[in-house]
Amino acid sequence: MAPLPEQAVLFASPQSDDGGTVVVVNEGCQVRSREGRRLIVVGGTVIAQYAVGDRMSEALAMLNLVEQGYAEQVAVARAFGCTARTVRRYQERFEAGGLAALGRGGGYPKGRARLRSLRGRTLLRLKAEGFSNRTIAQRQGVSEKAIRKRLRRLGWRGSEPLQAELPLEPAGSDAVESAPLEAGGSADPNLSAPPAAASHQMQLEQVAASGSAAPDADPNMSASAALSQPPQAPSIPADALPSEAEEPLPFSFDTDPADRRVDRLFAFLGLLDDAAPMFRAGSRVPGAGVLLALPALIESGVIDVAREIYGSIGPAFFGLRSTIVALLLMALLRIKRPEGLKEHPPDDLGRVLGLDRAPEVKTLRRKLNRLAALGRATEFGRALAQRRVASRGKALGFLYVDGHVRAYHGKHTIPKAHVARMRISMPATTDYWVGDAAGDPLFLVTAEANAGLVAMLPRILAEVRPLIGERRVTVVFDRGGWSPKLFQQILAAGFDILTYRKDPQRRVPRRLFQTYKSNSEGGSKSYILADQDVRLRLPRRKQLTLRQVTRLADDGRHQTPIITSRRDLSPVEVATRMFDRWHQETLFKYLREVPNPVRRDIDNQIREARASLSELQAEYGLAALNNPEQARRTIRGFKIAHGKIGRAIRLALEQLASLEARRAKIPTHLPVQRVVPGPIVMLAPERQHVASLVRMVAYQAESDLVRLVAPHYRRVEDEGRTLIQNALASSADIEVADRELRVHLTPLSSPHRTAAIATLCERLNAAAVVFPGTRLRLRFSVASPTEPPPEPDSSG
Repeated sequence: MAPLPEQAVLFASPQSDDGGTVVVVNEGCQVRSREGRRLIVVGGTVIAQYAVGDRMSEALAMLNLVEQGYAEQVAVARAFGCTARTVRRYQERFEAGGLAALGRGGGYPKGRARLRSLRGRTLLRLKAEGFSNRTIAQRQGVSEKAIRKRLRRLGWRGSEPLQAELPLEPAGSDAVESAPLEAGGSADPNLSAPPAAASHQMQLEQVAASGSAAPDADPNMSASAALSQPPQAPSIPADALPSEAEEPLPFSFDTDPADRRVDRLFAFLGLLDDAAPMFRAGSRVPGAGVLLALPALIESGVIDVAREIYGSIGPAFFGLRSTIVALLLMALLRIKRPEGLKEHPPDDLGRVLGLDRAPEVKTLRRKLNRLAALGRATEFGRALAQRRVASRGKALGFLYVDGHVRAYHGKHTIPKAHVARMRISMPATTDYWVGDAAGDPLFLVTAEANAGLVAMLPRILAEVRPLIGERRVTVVFDRGGWSPKLFQQILAAGFDILTYRKDPQRRVPRRLFQTYKSNSEGGSKSYILADQDVRLRLPRRKQLTLRQVTRLADDGRHQTPIITSRRDLSPVEVATRMFDRWHQETLFKYLREVPNPVRRDIDNQIREARASLSELQAEYGLAALNNPEQARRTIRGFKIAHGKIGRAIRLALEQLASLEARRAKIPTHLPVQRVVPGPIVMLAPERQHVASLVRMVAYQAESDLVRLVAPHYRRVEDEGRTLIQNALASSADIEVADRELRVHLTPLSSPHRTAAIATLCERLNAAAVVFPGTRLRLRFSVASPTEPPPEPDSSG
């Protein structure tokens, strides 16, 4: 090992007695080298020895000196001719991957996509035309960091590059790199980009036969090195590159949609960030009706927002886009959690996603954990809310705030909260959901230390203000937010309030009530209401005057007082807006279901009936065993003698059969809000936040479809969401042709329901939406009930 410059200035390289060199680490440590071997000596004792050039052993020796306390990090780095940062990097690698992680060879890391050396002029031209680093990196198949570093070396400093020496390029290289996609013939419309696997294989065969590099490889690269290089993506013309707002299209190295082994291999090698969707035709694909929701999901911008917030989750077959789409479609198919994938064939769900298989449970868990590790769920939710407000700002005149407790069963230590279902306090988190006037969720905020609604409302309104601008909206919440002092703060912040009054002091006289009628889409309703002003006490002997609208129940005894600052609304509209808060419960029905308590009660009755029957049968059998044959020689005589027990057994059998018949008609699970106020989940807070946001977007998309079908379905208030759910869960025929992805849904249970979905298909077709990650335009239709289904494809 050559002596360091500062050592050479002070004294010549010290020589050991045996003719080798010695490098002093500190007063107790030395590094001795001779004849290609190196010793690490501490206090006269050899603690390590290895061959010069063995980088893994040398890195381990450096770590041992630091970890055992023999030398400081800076002294070790100086002795071994590196920087302290290198020593720290070795420590990180060793902690992450053990000894094998220290065995990294020289040169560029193997398996990592690398920017070719002859792209400088093309990069500068694309930057001058306004393309972002991320867009260029995705098209070149490298990381954004590689593009940024390459541009820095080329002297790029804004709109114009500085004077820099570009590498010499062969004439016409730009023309070769920007050749159109169609130059090699017509491409398969199903592919996101023309497949490159075949051409790359031909190049490898040519290289192997001739011993020369591939045509587009570095001329200085050997044949063996060229064989180890990954296939390059097809060249894309500058005008074909998407703008910042458009989704970059991935490319596939496979040609068979049912066999994606090549793409999985490249993902394993770190050369693929996301698998390109490739569809195969098939009939009666289970759950393919869920594709009806894609136009609404794309309109929500959830995929674009996820890309802006998270960027990428690393090289993988199931990348960020595939993961988000899979989670959304799972939510729409009522697959509540990743474990639910076990009940669905991965091939069927994969065909809906445009992949050979859907992600498995462990894979999806890892993706959620990776998203959660980035800690950007709050930013993700805020960006989604901004998109929603921009598209549906008119529905934000009233905002509904509701809090729900989630019991927590993870390993983290979190504060306790009262869980009403269990009637105990246990580790839990409280989520506060904010919905619009239609009951659709807008965003959620997780309370720190399970703070109450009084403490959380100012924070929630601080999140709301940037979304809605300066307009004045009405905040609707329940009694948990009762605080006259808080009301005064909310009014001063430019909001109106609408809530239930907590613990009214006296009843409203019956003479003040009048009957009002409400005409809405759901029909006509009658309310018995009293409208008056009330004064609420504030600190320092101040008072706050608000409006109170009290509803009298039909029994004439129970009164429900409602407090509001809105004086421009009629009494019946105040009551209607307040009671519309229960629209939010549809969301929690969508998110969670729990066991049905009625079925549980019948289970207990059946258990008791079986126990009683067993006792009677045992008594009957014991009587038969002890029967005196001299007195009762025949079975008939025995039955007559023990007729009372026999009749009791027959009665018990009839009762058991009746109970089992009743239980068969009762659903096993009910929506959680019909049983307990709060869902119970097993996910960690950040991961649960991401999953909740995805389900929130899925619920919004379902609501949008309900609104689209409303003019064509008479009972939309009662059955609209059920109609959409049935359509999404139905099977469909998939056909790929003429750059279109055609989805033919199977007819529903009745002609008028089928006609409503057919009209919905026509409205969705007018939007001309393409499947994410492809250029396939989605076209929907409903097959005729009399039309025979197409023959199933042999490849399915």
